[in-house]
Amino acid sequence: MTQLALVIDLNVCVGCHACVTSCKEWNTSGSAGPLGDERPYESDPSGTFFNRVQTFEVGQYPNTQTVHFPKSCLHCEDPPCVPVCPTGASYKREEDGIVLVDSDKCIGCKYCSWACPYGARELDAQQKIMKKCTLCVDRIYDSALPPDERKPACVRACPTSARLFGDIHDAESVVSVAIRENGGYALMPEWGTHPANHYLPRRPTRMHIHEDELERVDNPLKEDSKLPKPGVRSIFLDDVTSW
Repeated sequence: MTQLALVIDLNVCVGCHACVTSCKEWNTSGSAGPLGDERPYESDPSGTFFNRVQTFEVGQYPNTQTVHFPKSCLHCEDPPCVPVCPTGASYKREEDGIVLVDSDKCIGCKYCSWACPYGARELDAQQKIMKKCTLCVDRIYDSALPPDERKPACVRACPTSARLFGDIHDAESVVSVAIRENGGYALMPEWGTHPANHYLPRRPTRMHIHEDELERVDNPLKEDSKLPKPGVRSIFLDDVTSW
């Protein structure tokens, strides 16, 4: 059975929030939208987001590091939010494992948000229904898009390729290989929810610099060296100008 998921590489995430803004832009005008914002520029802003980036420091001074931790619905293989829903609005698709909310059935009771141990459910203040990440289900199956663009908006927008997308049940998929080769882990496995989304831990960066890479091929200084140079006895501006 297919289980689509995201794999997030904490080693290269720079906390730029491109995933947050692209998610908001795509979904607010899509099938899951609109995603409201209340008082976005005031002292007490609130709004509905499918993806948020938490930033914090780890370690003790002076040996500290800044960690950017994106978090959204983890599309658990055993999602606790589904069985608690009294109307059946929360459900898990059999064909791809994506957890969704049927807005026509949701009554905004918040049972799913109480059951979710990851805080991935949000109540839309305008529509009074629960909303969450859909893995851009309306995008990844859009045959009108080129195949390389049939990915979640956050994956397409990430400038450092910190977000990967694929089937974690396929041993040869890009996400399965990344999890296997980089020690990928699920968030809070003790809850027994079997999150589909995984994280790749921070790790020492391996650098293999060859001698021919120490200097840029397109080094502008090389181009400047080709320009004509003044003669030894040429008059410069400083010789004739009083500053």
